[in-house]
Amino acid sequence: MKTIIFIIMLSMVFSLNSSPQKKTKPLKNKAKITQLNDSVEYELLVFDAGFETYLAKLPYSKDFYSNDYYKSWNIRYVAEWNARAVNPIRYGNLYENQLDYQADIDYGLELNFKLYHYFQFFEKENGVTLLKRK
Repeated sequence: MKTIIFIIMLSMVFSLNSSPQKKTKPLKNKAKITQLNDSVEYELLVFDAGFETYLAKLPYSKDFYSNDYYKSWNIRYVAEWNARAVNPIRYGNLYENQLDYQADIDYGLELNFKLYHYFQFFEKENGVTLLKRK
């Protein structure tokens, strides 16, 4: 069985109307939340060989589908991913981390596009189907 090591981290920066003091608290899986003044930003970091190349070779841009399209798929993908992550005996160790993706947060088009295509990449590279597509 081919094993691929990957880490997906959501790094979130929240805005506060206070002075520009930095606070950092460690989260599981080497992610962190840093609070900075006057900005809200989300970043998806994928440490999986070949993903950036896969993303660069896509035949369309992130604007091809809407943010809502990517978000609706990501909600389903994350739910399935997390169900597999908590059951390694049944699904193996491909799903090492649970993903903290919250449906009520607007992560933006870029992050949703990247996360959606990470799931596509993961399925292709590992020969698994997370969700059956009609």
